[in-house]
Formats: sequence, structure tokens, C-alpha cells
Amino acid sequence: MVANKLRIGMFGYGCVGQGLDDVLNNSKGFKADIVKICVKDKSKERRLDMSNFTFNKNDILNDPSINLVVELIDDADEALNIVTTAMEKGKSVITANKKMIANNHKRLIDLQEKKNVSFLYEASACASIPIIRNLEEYYDNELLFSVRGIFNGSTNYILSQMYDNGLSFDEVLKDAQAKGYVESDPSLDIDGYDAKFKLCIITTHAYGLLLEPEEVFNYGIRNINKFDIQFAKEKGFKIKLVPYVGKVEDNTITSYVLPRFISDDRYLYGVDNEFNGVVAEAAFADKQFFYGKGAGGHATGSAVLSDISASSYGYKYEYKKKEQKGVTGYTRDILLEVYLRYRTESDRKRIGFKKITESFVGKDYKYVIGTVSLARLYALRHELLKMDVFLITTGREDL
Repeated sequence: MVANKLRIGMFGYGCVGQGLDDVLNNSKGFKADIVKICVKDKSKERRLDMSNFTFNKNDILNDPSINLVVELIDDADEALNIVTTAMEKGKSVITANKKMIANNHKRLIDLQEKKNVSFLYEASACASIPIIRNLEEYYDNELLFSVRGIFNGSTNYILSQMYDNGLSFDEVLKDAQAKGYVESDPSLDIDGYDAKFKLCIITTHAYGLLLEPEEVFNYGIRNINKFDIQFAKEKGFKIKLVPYVGKVEDNTITSYVLPRFISDDRYLYGVDNEFNGVVAEAAFADKQFFYGKGAGGHATGSAVLSDISASSYGYKYEYKKKEQKGVTGYTRDILLEVYLRYRTESDRKRIGFKKITESFVGKDYKYVIGTVSLARLYALRHELLKMDVFLITTGREDL
């Protein structure tokens, strides 16, 4: 098959845009022309000559010679406008914007079909790990039991530094922000939203079910403290933020994002700092582990380059699991075993434990381990951050 000649219009020239520029220029086997790059800040110095840039998005969107748009900006609303306009005009699109995709997935899939263009987004999930393509191609007819992992390098960096260096959450957060691992407004990362958006995208390819992000429970690491880290160390665990999606019945799945205790015999135990890891469990392929950099311009740029190459051959996601309709139901009616660190009895009672198997009362903190309904946690999702508590799943089998 002969590759089509690509003329690329790119939006954004930050960390990922520059990383893509590097990997594209150093690719031996694939060439494509970046015709124009649209950026917002007119005063910012660029490493390329300014003749390569424009400040008017229509210079790209209305250029009939540009047949591929690569969208790499932070603003999800503007990204949606760019992506839909480009597809309406018959241009294929590659994006890394997980929030934009997760909140508009059905609309974007429908638009791809209507306009017969490619809409690819490998870089939106786990940067250098090709999990979407694997789910789409390798697992297309496989019975998947579950997919879980570490999808957010920012929170993983914070948890690793707290564990390894005994630092407080606030100390590591400031360090992560200074190094550019976390935005000035860290809520997208530390409250688990970024991981949830990625989980929703992965769910579509793993099970064919299009979930609205609001349907999925997410609880991040904002309330973690040194007591929780010390507890984990004493028990031989690390704490990781782990999104999970898995089957409850033949045609029903559940999903959530929660911190999780990881023992040293588990794949995710050794995934530290900005790295990501994904574990897929299936009926025939058994358990498989994917590991790689989850952040950084070159790691993410490599995933974008892979999509650019695939686009040149007309590759499109076929959403085979969606067409198979093997999974039609979604539930939060499951029990999870969790550790709860708390101060007041009223907070503990508010969580609504079904059964408590272990408890401890100390001078400063108390904790219990027991089973709680995911539906109950979902009902409390807006209150949990205001409570002086921290939740961690034990990592034992979901009940």
C-alpha cells in the first residue's frame, strides 16, 4: 500500500508540539510536511522561524491543500471547535486532548463516519504506550476481563516522591508544578479527572461502551498525607492512583478511579514517577502488561507520529467492540474493599460501610478497612473532598 502525501496543519507548539517536530524530523522512514502551525501568543519566542506560524486558525482550516490537522492545545472547548470544523471540511484529525474526546466521543465518532475521514488519538491515553491500537486490533475479538493501570504521570510522580523521600503532599506538589509535571491548577490531575477521561476512552475500545465521564466515579490523591504513606510502607505496599474497568457480568461492566494499595508482586509496583503502566486481563491472552513514559514531549510526540503514519494509509478506528454489542450495561452496584483514614466518627459513618474487618484508633488518626458500595461512594462524590478522610482500595479482588 502506498502512503498518501500528507500536508499537516498543526495547532499548538508547546511541549508536545515541539516533541512531535523533533521526532518527525528524525524519522528515517516517514516524511510529512508541516505546512503551518497555529499558535496563540504573538509575543512568545519560537525556536522555528516565524514564517512557519500563524495566529489565525482559518489559515489552516480553510486551506484546501492541508489534508491532516494535528491538534495539540490545552483548551478542550477550542480543541472541539478546531477538530469538528476540520472534519466537516473533509480533513483527517489527530489529537491528544483526552478531555475533549471523553466529553464528546459519540459526536466525534459519528462525524468521522459521516465525513469518511480518520480521527485518531493514541496520545490521549498513555503517551508512549500504544494501548488504544492494541485494544482496537489485538483484542478486537478477545474476551477482556479487565483493564487497569497508572494513566497519570503527574500523580504517580507525587506519590513516588512522597514514598521515596518522606515529603508531604504540598511539598511534592510545588516541586511537580515547578518542573512542569502539574499545571498551576492541579485539580485535573490530583482529583483523578485526567485519569477518568483516559479511562472512558479506553473503555470505548475495550468494551464498546461510550460512557459519559460524569457516570464514572473518580477520587484522587488530594487528601493523602504522611500517615497513609507510612501505613502502606509498614504493610509492604505502595499507593498508586489506578483507574479500573472490568466485567461484572457477561454484558455488564463497572469502572472507577481510586488510589490503590499495590504489593511488590504486582506489575504496577515498579511503575514510578512519570511512567505509566497498563494491565489487561483476558480469557485467552491471559494477563499482559504495558509500560512506558506517560508524559513528556518526545514520548507523546512519538504516539502522535504513529497516528500520522497510520493516517497516511487511511487507517481509522473501527470500534469493533461497539459494533459487536457484547457489553450493553454499566453498573456501580458492586462492593469494594477499602481503607479509610478519618478523624471523626461522623465521617466514618457517612461512608456507609457494609462490613468492617480491621480498625485502628490512634492519637491523631484512625482507620478502618472494610467493604463499601461503589454506588454509595458515587453518591458522596461531591462531599468526599470536603471531608477529612482518605480512601484507598486494598487491591484485593473486587467483590
